[in-house]
Amino acid sequence: MSDTMTVISQDQLGGPEVLHSTQAPVPAPGMSQILIKVHAAGVNPIDATNRQTGMFLGRPPFVLGWDVSGTVAAVGLGVTTHRVGDEVFGMLPFPQGHGAYAEYAVAPARLFVPKPDRLTHVEAAALPLAGLTAWQALAETAQVGAGTRVLINGAAGGVGHLAVQIAKHLGAHVTAVVSGPNADFARSLGADEVIDRTKSDYTADVRDLDVVLDTTGSDPLPAFATLRSGGVFVTLAPRTLAGTGEEAERRGIRTAGPLVEADRLGMTTIADLADTKQLAVTVEATYPLAEAGKAQSTKPGRGKAVLVAA
Repeated sequence: MSDTMTVISQDQLGGPEVLHSTQAPVPAPGMSQILIKVHAAGVNPIDATNRQTGMFLGRPPFVLGWDVSGTVAAVGLGVTTHRVGDEVFGMLPFPQGHGAYAEYAVAPARLFVPKPDRLTHVEAAALPLAGLTAWQALAETAQVGAGTRVLINGAAGGVGHLAVQIAKHLGAHVTAVVSGPNADFARSLGADEVIDRTKSDYTADVRDLDVVLDTTGSDPLPAFATLRSGGVFVTLAPRTLAGTGEEAERRGIRTAGPLVEADRLGMTTIADLADTKQLAVTVEATYPLAEAGKAQSTKPGRGKAVLVAA
């Protein structure tokens, strides 16, 4: 193993052109950590947001990325859950544990789980952040269960297409909101009803839902009318909830804007669902590591984009 590795870094905030390939020392795993040879790294919208604004990371330089699938290259003191050569996948601690856009990444050992044999590294790298977001939003925040009426806005996207499948696994009746070309895709995921947002406004047409999961960052207020009293509105853009508390209280609904957390139990659940074919990730495009800027600039029509490092 070389002492240096290729990473995709940036020295300033800005467009995709600020991303550049450079060399960095291969890190050594510390106590309770593993060093992972990265085979693939997932690309998420939050990557581009931080590239442009440094929202969670502050000022550059930094290396983006949280999703990793790869092979354990070394283990630190006290690690008993993984051995060198194990194939693993997971999410680096969000947000300060970034660094997936690289040939190697260091991670807390217990945040990573064995990669199911039936998943390629590309498929596995597309799952952690989006899958954990969907699981934590639905199973933990909204407490979706059998018979829950759930609407997912943006159901063809990276989080959305996994959320449809997770909600169905939890026993929910799922309404998927997508653009017209993705209607059949949403049905193939198991959605019970599909609304084409280009033809119908779900906030005007749907009522008495238990849960709305909005993955698009749209204005929450119109969606409140779709929920029954006691329902839950969950958004992946927490800042959109500012100023909505009074209306939510008037309608008797709860609002939540969770941020994803690295979680071994959640990753184990996602791995089990994928291994038993109850959760399938759609990878629309792959790019070599050196084309990270292009990967961030090309928004998938459905599913995820993934960087291939090795």
